[in-house]
Amino acid sequence: MKIVSFHKSLPISDPDSLLDLTTETPRPAPHDLLLEVRAISVNPVDAKIRSGGGPGRPDGQLQILGWDAASVVTAVGSNVCLFKPGDEVYYAGDVGRPGSYAQFQCVDERLVGHKPASIGFAEAAALPLTTITAWESLFDRMKIRRDPSSAGSLLIIGGAGGVGSIATQLASRLTGLTVIATASRPETQTWCREMGAHHVIDHRQPLAGQVKAIVPGGVNYVLALTKTEDHFDEIIAAMAPQSAMALIENVARPVDINKLKPKCISLHWEFMFARARFETADMGEQGRLLNEVARLVDAGQIRTTMRQNLGSINAANLKRAHALIESGSAVGKLVLAGF
Repeated sequence: MKIVSFHKSLPISDPDSLLDLTTETPRPAPHDLLLEVRAISVNPVDAKIRSGGGPGRPDGQLQILGWDAASVVTAVGSNVCLFKPGDEVYYAGDVGRPGSYAQFQCVDERLVGHKPASIGFAEAAALPLTTITAWESLFDRMKIRRDPSSAGSLLIIGGAGGVGSIATQLASRLTGLTVIATASRPETQTWCREMGAHHVIDHRQPLAGQVKAIVPGGVNYVLALTKTEDHFDEIIAAMAPQSAMALIENVARPVDINKLKPKCISLHWEFMFARARFETADMGEQGRLLNEVARLVDAGQIRTTMRQNLGSINAANLKRAHALIESGSAVGKLVLAGF
């Protein structure tokens, strides 16, 4: 089968940073689906592993990146009970296994959801990883109630990125929270409003004053998606007593978590691959939440966050995608479709 991979971690500008290669088609384990990949999207974790960070394999060992895909089931393992050949699905998978930069991929069925019927493979591929991350951050980690009558406010730092785009939709459609997103450019501010943000503020400016002009008592929840270490003191100043903060990125330099104590602020880490990595008892929650989001998409409540389709799945187009991701200027999700 065709794959896009690399032999050594290199800058994306290097001709060998990503390569068009071939390898054997995998065989499904008892709980696996064998999936024919139709479309993928690119996430910061892809670029991080390719460049030598994150949970990658050592140099010299073949690494198949990609943890966002929409595919068709072609075969199933002996213990599979939720899917059959021909089913159209979407998923993020397991960072510890070969990813979706490949014509075929094996994924545990518990991590897979039925693709929304109302959108195509490319649009669906934009959703899984960021949707799981946003859903778990809001509803599993910070315990926000999925109830339109729920009161309070949510600050999303980095609202125009992949996770921010879907988190804004989930919070504004499924809860009663006032959603404040941050964005620094007219284009990204417009995008945040399109996603459902009630207010948009500029994260290049001090946050606390902007937030308290909207919510004088401070926000109840913060989803910190980017450069938390740069905003840490301002975030705390912008938060209400007994509030909650969720982070998804490693902080680039140490922050003093003792500063959370006076306001009794709770801190939550989200890593959407944890359930798959440790095969937790609730691993199947990821498949169930993807099915729920598919229902919301088909009902017109949630929309795809795909912003740009870069063409076929090959090394040249994936280099373009990685360069855009590393530039920090990407809005929404970048998608590639078809080999």
